[in-house]
Amino acid sequence: MDLEDPNYAYMFGFLQADGHLSQQSRQRGRLTVEINARDIELLREFQRLTPYNSSITERVRSTNFAKNARSATWSLCSLEARTKINQLGLPYGRKSKTITPPRGEFSRRDYLRGVIDADGSVGYTGKGFPFVSLTTASTAIGAYLCRYAKGVTGAERIIKRNTRDDIYNVLYTMEVAQSLAAHLYYPGCLSLERKRTAADSLTTWVRPADMRAAYTKRTWNEREDRILLELNSPKAAAEALGRTTQSCNLRLWRLRTGQVLKPRVQ
Repeated sequence: MDLEDPNYAYMFGFLQADGHLSQQSRQRGRLTVEINARDIELLREFQRLTPYNSSITERVRSTNFAKNARSATWSLCSLEARTKINQLGLPYGRKSKTITPPRGEFSRRDYLRGVIDADGSVGYTGKGFPFVSLTTASTAIGAYLCRYAKGVTGAERIIKRNTRDDIYNVLYTMEVAQSLAAHLYYPGCLSLERKRTAADSLTTWVRPADMRAAYTKRTWNEREDRILLELNSPKAAAEALGRTTQSCNLRLWRLRTGQVLKPRVQ
Protein backbone atom coordinates (compact mmCIF):
# COMPACT_ATOMS: atom_id res chain seq x y z
CA MET A 1 0.00 0.00 0.00
CA ASP A 2 2.24 2.74 -1.36
CA LEU A 3 0.61 6.04 -0.40
CA GLU A 4 2.45 7.85 -3.18
CA ASP A 5 0.20 5.86 -5.52
CA PRO A 6 -2.96 7.99 -6.03
CA ASN A 7 -5.34 5.02 -5.70
CA TYR A 8 -3.85 3.79 -2.44
CA ALA A 9 -3.65 7.32 -1.04
CA TYR A 10 -7.36 7.80 -1.78
CA MET A 11 -8.22 4.39 -0.36
CA PHE A 12 -6.32 5.06 2.86
CA GLY A 13 -7.99 8.45 3.33
CA PHE A 14 -11.38 6.82 2.90
CA LEU A 15 -10.49 4.01 5.33
CA GLN A 16 -9.27 6.47 7.97
CA ALA A 17 -12.54 8.38 7.83
CA ASP A 18 -15.06 5.58 7.30
CA GLY A 19 -13.28 2.31 8.09
CA HIS A 20 -13.08 0.39 11.36
CA LEU A 21 -10.28 -1.85 12.65
CA SER A 22 -11.20 -4.36 15.35
CA GLN A 23 -9.01 -6.93 17.09
CA GLN A 24 -9.60 -9.99 19.25
CA SER A 25 -7.51 -12.61 20.97
CA ARG A 26 -4.97 -14.78 19.11
CA GLN A 27 -4.24 -11.99 16.61
CA ARG A 28 -7.70 -12.18 15.12
CA GLY A 29 -9.42 -9.08 13.84
CA ARG A 30 -11.14 -7.41 10.95
CA LEU A 31 -11.11 -4.27 8.82
CA THR A 32 -14.61 -3.25 7.76
CA VAL A 33 -16.06 -0.44 5.70
CA GLU A 34 -19.85 -0.05 5.48
CA ILE A 35 -21.35 2.38 2.97
CA ASN A 36 -24.60 2.91 1.11
CA ALA A 37 -25.22 0.04 -1.31
CA ARG A 38 -25.47 2.51 -4.21
CA ASP A 39 -21.70 3.06 -3.80
CA ILE A 40 -20.80 -0.65 -3.83
CA GLU A 41 -18.55 -0.21 -6.89
CA LEU A 42 -16.06 1.67 -4.73
CA LEU A 43 -15.77 -1.32 -2.38
CA ARG A 44 -15.14 -3.54 -5.39
CA GLU A 45 -12.28 -1.22 -6.35
CA PHE A 46 -10.86 -1.55 -2.84
CA GLN A 47 -11.16 -5.31 -3.14
CA ARG A 48 -9.36 -5.23 -6.49
CA LEU A 49 -6.53 -3.12 -5.02
CA THR A 50 -6.04 -5.48 -2.06
CA PRO A 51 -3.95 -8.67 -2.63
CA TYR A 52 -5.67 -10.57 0.19
CA ASN A 53 -8.92 -12.47 0.45
CA SER A 54 -11.84 -10.22 1.37
CA SER A 55 -15.62 -10.20 1.05
CA ILE A 56 -18.44 -7.78 0.25
CA THR A 57 -21.87 -8.35 1.74
CA GLU A 58 -25.14 -6.40 1.63
CA ARG A 59 -27.88 -5.94 4.21
CA VAL A 60 -31.06 -3.97 4.85
CA ARG A 61 -31.63 -2.31 8.22
CA SER A 62 -33.51 0.52 9.87
CA THR A 63 -31.57 3.73 10.57
CA ASN A 64 -32.30 7.26 11.79
CA PHE A 65 -32.59 8.34 8.16
CA ALA A 66 -34.48 5.48 6.50
CA LYS A 67 -36.63 2.56 7.55
CA ASN A 68 -35.13 0.20 4.98
CA ALA A 69 -31.57 1.35 4.34
CA ARG A 70 -29.52 -0.94 2.12
CA SER A 71 -25.79 -0.95 2.85
CA ALA A 72 -22.73 -2.79 1.59
CA THR A 73 -19.81 -3.88 3.79
CA TRP A 74 -16.28 -4.78 2.75
CA SER A 75 -14.50 -7.07 5.23
CA LEU A 76 -10.79 -7.92 5.35
CA CYS A 77 -9.32 -10.26 7.98
CA SER A 78 -5.67 -10.69 6.92
CA LEU A 79 -3.32 -9.96 9.83
CA GLU A 80 -0.60 -8.76 7.46
CA ALA A 81 -2.98 -6.32 5.78
CA ARG A 82 -4.38 -5.07 9.10
CA THR A 83 -0.88 -4.58 10.49
CA LYS A 84 0.18 -2.52 7.47
CA ILE A 85 -2.92 -0.30 7.60
CA ASN A 86 -2.52 0.16 11.35
CA GLN A 87 1.13 1.17 10.91
CA LEU A 88 0.14 3.73 8.28
CA GLY A 89 -2.19 5.44 10.74
CA LEU A 90 -5.57 3.69 11.14
CA PRO A 91 -5.91 2.88 14.87
CA TYR A 92 -7.80 -0.08 16.28
CA GLY A 93 -11.16 0.74 17.85
CA ARG A 94 -12.57 4.26 18.12
CA LYS A 95 -10.44 6.67 16.15
CA SER A 96 -12.46 9.68 15.00
CA LYS A 97 -10.48 12.21 17.10
CA THR A 98 -7.06 10.59 16.84
CA ILE A 99 -6.53 10.04 13.11
CA THR A 100 -3.87 12.18 11.46
CA PRO A 101 -2.51 12.56 7.91
CA PRO A 102 0.23 10.03 7.03
CA ARG A 103 3.72 10.85 8.27
CA GLY A 104 5.70 9.88 5.18
CA GLU A 105 5.34 10.89 1.54
CA PHE A 106 1.85 10.49 0.12
CA SER A 107 -0.35 11.79 -2.70
CA ARG A 108 -2.00 14.63 -0.83
CA ARG A 109 -4.95 15.58 -3.00
CA ASP A 110 -5.93 11.93 -3.48
CA TYR A 111 -5.75 11.32 0.26
CA LEU A 112 -7.92 14.35 0.97
CA ARG A 113 -10.43 13.33 -1.70
CA GLY A 114 -10.77 9.99 0.10
CA VAL A 115 -11.43 11.75 3.41
CA ILE A 116 -14.01 14.06 1.81
CA ASP A 117 -15.72 11.21 -0.05
CA ALA A 118 -16.13 9.42 3.28
CA ASP A 119 -16.94 12.31 5.65
CA GLY A 120 -17.63 15.31 3.43
CA SER A 121 -20.03 16.68 0.86
CA VAL A 122 -19.79 18.23 -2.58
CA GLY A 123 -22.59 19.95 -4.46
CA TYR A 124 -24.93 22.92 -4.29
CA THR A 125 -26.45 24.60 -1.24
CA GLY A 126 -30.20 25.12 -0.91
CA LYS A 127 -29.69 28.57 -2.49
CA GLY A 128 -27.87 27.08 -5.46
CA PHE A 129 -24.29 27.98 -4.52
CA PRO A 130 -21.35 25.55 -5.03
CA PHE A 131 -19.84 24.09 -1.87
CA VAL A 132 -17.28 21.57 -0.62
CA SER A 133 -17.38 20.62 3.05
CA LEU A 134 -15.85 18.23 5.55
CA THR A 135 -17.21 17.11 8.90
CA THR A 136 -14.56 15.62 11.18
CA ALA A 137 -13.78 15.12 14.85
CA SER A 138 -10.03 15.11 14.18
CA THR A 139 -8.18 18.38 14.77
CA ALA A 140 -5.25 17.16 12.66
CA ILE A 141 -7.41 16.29 9.65
CA GLY A 142 -9.43 19.52 9.83
CA ALA A 143 -6.30 21.66 10.12
CA TYR A 144 -4.57 19.78 7.30
CA LEU A 145 -7.47 20.39 4.92
CA CYS A 146 -7.38 24.11 5.79
CA ARG A 147 -3.66 24.37 5.08
CA TYR A 148 -3.89 22.42 1.85
CA ALA A 149 -6.95 24.27 0.55
CA LYS A 150 -5.30 27.63 1.30
CA GLY A 151 -2.39 26.62 -0.90
CA VAL A 152 -4.76 25.65 -3.72
CA THR A 153 -7.35 28.43 -3.49
CA GLY A 154 -5.85 31.15 -1.28
CA ALA A 155 -8.89 30.95 1.02
CA GLU A 156 -8.10 30.82 4.73
CA ARG A 157 -10.21 28.90 7.23
CA ILE A 158 -9.78 28.65 11.00
CA ILE A 159 -11.34 25.53 12.46
CA LYS A 160 -13.41 25.54 15.62
CA ARG A 161 -15.45 22.73 17.19
CA ASN A 162 -19.18 23.37 17.20
CA THR A 163 -20.89 23.36 20.58
CA ARG A 164 -23.65 20.91 19.64
CA ASP A 165 -21.62 17.77 18.90
CA ASP A 166 -17.97 18.83 19.39
CA ILE A 167 -16.91 18.36 15.75
CA TYR A 168 -15.42 20.57 13.06
CA ASN A 169 -17.38 21.70 10.01
CA VAL A 170 -15.01 23.04 7.34
CA LEU A 171 -16.88 24.76 4.49
CA TYR A 172 -15.83 26.26 1.15
CA THR A 173 -18.33 27.96 -1.17
CA MET A 174 -18.67 29.84 -4.46
CA GLU A 175 -15.52 30.18 -6.62
CA VAL A 176 -13.34 28.72 -3.87
CA ALA A 177 -15.44 25.54 -3.86
CA GLN A 178 -15.23 25.38 -7.65
CA SER A 179 -11.44 25.64 -7.56
CA LEU A 180 -11.01 23.10 -4.77
CA ALA A 181 -13.42 20.58 -6.31
CA ALA A 182 -11.74 20.81 -9.71
CA HIS A 183 -8.35 20.22 -8.07
CA LEU A 184 -9.43 17.24 -5.98
CA TYR A 185 -11.72 15.54 -8.51
CA TYR A 186 -9.54 15.47 -11.59
CA PRO A 187 -10.38 13.34 -14.68
CA GLY A 188 -9.90 9.60 -14.16
CA CYS A 189 -9.40 9.77 -10.39
CA LEU A 190 -10.69 7.05 -8.07
CA SER A 191 -13.70 8.41 -6.19
CA LEU A 192 -17.36 7.94 -5.40
CA GLU A 193 -19.03 8.33 -8.78
CA ARG A 194 -21.88 10.49 -7.44
CA LYS A 195 -19.47 12.93 -5.76
CA ARG A 196 -17.27 13.12 -8.82
CA THR A 197 -20.37 13.91 -10.88
CA ALA A 198 -21.35 16.59 -8.35
CA ALA A 199 -17.85 18.07 -8.45
CA ASP A 200 -17.94 18.18 -12.25
CA SER A 201 -21.28 19.99 -12.14
CA LEU A 202 -19.77 22.85 -10.10
CA THR A 203 -17.78 24.04 -13.11
CA THR A 204 -20.94 25.32 -14.82
CA TRP A 205 -21.86 27.77 -12.04
CA VAL A 206 -21.39 31.46 -12.81
CA ARG A 207 -21.74 34.18 -10.18
CA PRO A 208 -24.96 36.13 -10.89
CA ALA A 209 -24.40 39.63 -12.26
CA ASP A 210 -26.23 41.22 -9.34
CA MET A 211 -24.23 39.32 -6.70
CA ARG A 212 -21.43 41.19 -4.95
CA ALA A 213 -17.98 40.09 -6.07
CA ALA A 214 -16.10 37.63 -3.92
CA TYR A 215 -14.39 39.29 -0.96
CA THR A 216 -10.64 39.75 -1.24
CA LYS A 217 -8.75 40.81 1.86
CA ARG A 218 -7.05 44.19 1.46
CA THR A 219 -3.98 44.66 3.63
CA TRP A 220 -3.02 47.98 5.23
CA ASN A 221 0.23 49.73 4.35
CA GLU A 222 2.27 52.42 6.15
CA ARG A 223 0.97 55.24 3.95
CA GLU A 224 -2.62 54.41 4.84
CA ASP A 225 -1.75 54.08 8.53
CA ARG A 226 -0.19 57.57 8.47
CA ILE A 227 -3.27 59.10 6.84
CA LEU A 228 -5.53 57.34 9.34
CA LEU A 229 -3.53 58.63 12.31
CA GLU A 230 -3.28 62.15 10.89
CA LEU A 231 -7.01 62.42 10.21
CA ASN A 232 -7.85 60.73 13.50
CA SER A 233 -11.35 60.12 12.17
CA PRO A 234 -12.57 56.73 10.84
CA LYS A 235 -15.24 58.44 8.73
CA ALA A 236 -12.85 60.94 7.13
CA ALA A 237 -10.21 58.23 6.60
CA ALA A 238 -12.79 55.96 4.95
CA GLU A 239 -13.54 58.65 2.38
CA ALA A 240 -9.86 59.39 1.78
CA LEU A 241 -8.74 55.78 1.52
CA GLY A 242 -11.75 54.20 -0.15
CA ARG A 243 -12.33 51.87 2.80
CA THR A 244 -15.29 51.27 5.09
CA THR A 245 -15.71 53.29 8.26
CA GLN A 246 -15.81 50.04 10.24
CA SER A 247 -12.46 48.93 8.80
CA CYS A 248 -10.86 52.31 9.59
CA ASN A 249 -12.27 52.33 13.11
CA LEU A 250 -10.87 48.86 13.84
CA ARG A 251 -7.46 49.71 12.38
CA LEU A 252 -7.25 52.94 14.36
CA TRP A 253 -8.05 51.08 17.57
CA ARG A 254 -5.35 48.50 16.84
CA LEU A 255 -2.78 51.24 16.16
CA ARG A 256 -3.66 53.07 19.38
CA THR A 257 -3.57 49.93 21.53
CA GLY A 258 -0.28 48.67 20.09
CA GLN A 259 -1.75 45.55 18.50
CA VAL A 260 -0.08 46.61 15.23
CA LEU A 261 3.07 48.68 14.83
CA LYS A 262 2.69 52.36 14.04
CA PRO A 263 4.24 53.54 10.77
CA ARG A 264 7.83 54.72 10.83
CA VAL A 265 8.43 58.47 11.13
CA GLN A 266 9.52 59.96 7.82
